[in-house]
Amino acid sequence: MSTPPERDSWHPAARQRPRPDGRTRAPRSGGAATAPPTGPSDRAAHPGGRPTAGHQERGTTPVPGPPQGNAQAPPRAAGAPSAGQEPLPRTGPEAALRTRLEAAWLGRAVGCLLGKPVEKLPLAGIRALARAVGNWPLDDWFTARGVPPEVLAAYPWNRRSAPTSLAENIDGMPEDDDLNYPLLGLLLLQRHGKGFTTADVARLWLDELPAGRTFTAERIAYRNLLLGLEPPATATHHNPFREWIGALIRADVHGWTNPGDPAAAAAQAYRDAALTHTGNGVYAALFVAAATATAATGHSDVHTALRTGLAFVPPRSRLAEAVRFGIRAAGQEADFDLVVDRLHARYGHYHWVHAVPNTALIAAALTHADGDFTRSVCAAVSGGWDTDSNGATAGALAGLLTGSPDDIPHRWTAPLENRLATTVPGFDGIGFDTLAHLTAQEAARS
Repeated sequence: MSTPPERDSWHPAARQRPRPDGRTRAPRSGGAATAPPTGPSDRAAHPGGRPTAGHQERGTTPVPGPPQGNAQAPPRAAGAPSAGQEPLPRTGPEAALRTRLEAAWLGRAVGCLLGKPVEKLPLAGIRALARAVGNWPLDDWFTARGVPPEVLAAYPWNRRSAPTSLAENIDGMPEDDDLNYPLLGLLLLQRHGKGFTTADVARLWLDELPAGRTFTAERIAYRNLLLGLEPPATATHHNPFREWIGALIRADVHGWTNPGDPAAAAAQAYRDAALTHTGNGVYAALFVAAATATAATGHSDVHTALRTGLAFVPPRSRLAEAVRFGIRAAGQEADFDLVVDRLHARYGHYHWVHAVPNTALIAAALTHADGDFTRSVCAAVSGGWDTDSNGATAGALAGLLTGSPDDIPHRWTAPLENRLATTVPGFDGIGFDTLAHLTAQEAARS
């Protein structure tokens, strides 16, 4: 019987080790978060029930390697360093990339936070809650103020997320798996470089990821590691969630650290995704990683980025067909509500966390918004399904394309207070500017 990867000398119980930001820290003790760490609730099945064989790509073996493409701190001014961080150069290619990456981290947080209070709600509920306060088409944070009691009774907010994600409650960025996994990806690159293996991902999770912060496919893979299975069996053994959205939400960091090299980004995303996902679950990660790497150059528009991402997805897969449909529908309809209605009519039979409908919605939202940050995140969230993950991915790419945190409207970034709560060791309370600096360092590594 195979055994889980052995723990390296940097395991928390072994010794003190440097924090990701360079400071020395003690072994993890599970300290309290700066902002209340709510995290997503377990992704319970909706009335459609558990995924069936019809929701899986043919076969359950891992997909082949990625195909080659065709062609409480005070608020601060955007771009200012975190407390205790030395001012960084503001000119030159490295500074420009760092600025774009800060916008990407912020965009990911904004989109995630916007979607948190309505996660798991049906499309009709999202629309009713926003329309009740004149916030439709969606253009600002959700709020409970002014919503009639009968609407709240019919469509209650996500109970775990509402206390930290409604407009009247936001105080920094609370913990969420949509931010935890990019942090783990950054930590992975700091420790193992861009040549990391899937076994390195597994070892990092066992050492640094609290099991209670995993959900669906990630939780099953984690359990499989504890049972002694090794990748790729961790993704396939009793894992009905292996084509859901979990690998996609881990893909951004691979694009951020390979600007202009979508093939390298997709290869990294594949090795990461193989721990937990197969088929369309992996394809979604390749799509996002390659699109993000293209956008990270600062010389691409959103449509070029999406076309590049699609070139790394098997063209006859259901994921590719759905992305093409989403992009096409977004180009045909002036009203994004009609785009969403078409997507739900075509893909509404999937579970709301499945990669196929959610990736199609992300692509449609980004296409319809044509690079505008607010329209991108609001469209992605207003389309329903996995609202916080879709908002996060759309926000990350749209933020990257803005080029600077200063070009993201202040109403989105100010409530975050340049502060992220997390249980990923060494990152709790970190600023998005510091994350951009650390990410740029990994992008510069060969």
